[in-house]
Amino acid sequence: MGKLKNSGLKSCSELLEAYRNRDSKAVHPEKLAFVGVGERDVYNISAPFEDEGELVIAGRVEDRSSEESEIHFFVQRDGNWVPREGAPVFALQDPFYTRISGELIFGGVETFPHDEIEGGLNWRTVFYRGANVADLKKFFSGPDRMKDLRLVQLQDGSIGVFTRPQGDKGGRGKIGYTKINSLEELSHQTVLDAPLLEGQFSEEEWGGGNEIHLLSNGMLGVLGHIAKFDEQGNRHYYSMVFVFDPQTGTYSDMQIIAERGNFVEGPAKRPDLANVVFSGGLIRNADGTAELYAGISDAEAQKVKVPDPFTAFEQKISR
Repeated sequence: MGKLKNSGLKSCSELLEAYRNRDSKAVHPEKLAFVGVGERDVYNISAPFEDEGELVIAGRVEDRSSEESEIHFFVQRDGNWVPREGAPVFALQDPFYTRISGELIFGGVETFPHDEIEGGLNWRTVFYRGANVADLKKFFSGPDRMKDLRLVQLQDGSIGVFTRPQGDKGGRGKIGYTKINSLEELSHQTVLDAPLLEGQFSEEEWGGGNEIHLLSNGMLGVLGHIAKFDEQGNRHYYSMVFVFDPQTGTYSDMQIIAERGNFVEGPAKRPDLANVVFSGGLIRNADGTAELYAGISDAEAQKVKVPDPFTAFEQKISR
């Protein structure tokens, strides 16, 4: 079995230059039309997934001037995405989903008052499980100040846990990984003890995993984001991927697969968020392409077609 090769730390700028020099880039951008939520924005969406026989998108819904967010579930009607009648609404940000042993696992980021900073907010990742969207029940809240906590079922039935600590261990945000045998083993200590994947982010930059794909050879395709500030304090977020081997602990170089300029022009929540692409989900197609669903500039949701970033790893590295 070949091991995944990693050539070491690369900055946002280096990854972006490599992306812009590639022949195949993101194409055919399309804004997704969400209606039925008043004047509120819908962004940082999941990819569509099947629930009770129809495709559903989970999306972050909020006023342009606020970060008080709800997650709604939308279904497509006459070319628009509309709130699904009778579906639950969660007071969360940045939805995601996976399936473990046939069960739907859904989550998002919960914000709550900071216990030390007057008027400040703290946050944590929370998880729900159920047979379907209507059946979802909370089963785990992650450690405070950790977003981008993700789960994936491995080929042998065990569960991979991707973490993203900040502060003393993770700086502005780095990715960690550990493995558990069942959802019942998920705990704060397990999450906090997960070793970091070294050599991915500099101390000035940060990133996280957004969606994990189990590949045909048992490896894990990670869709995520890498981000930085510029000298004016503006944020720059890019959609990135890498592949992780849960057997060896090795992982490939990160690659940017989309930047803001690949999408349709549109509004931003604030001027410092104009250059933000927040990876939501990836639908892999049989023809070697994929559809990337993303939040754009913290104000809207779009999709774009990209070359499937994981196909080469399935073909070249097999077990």
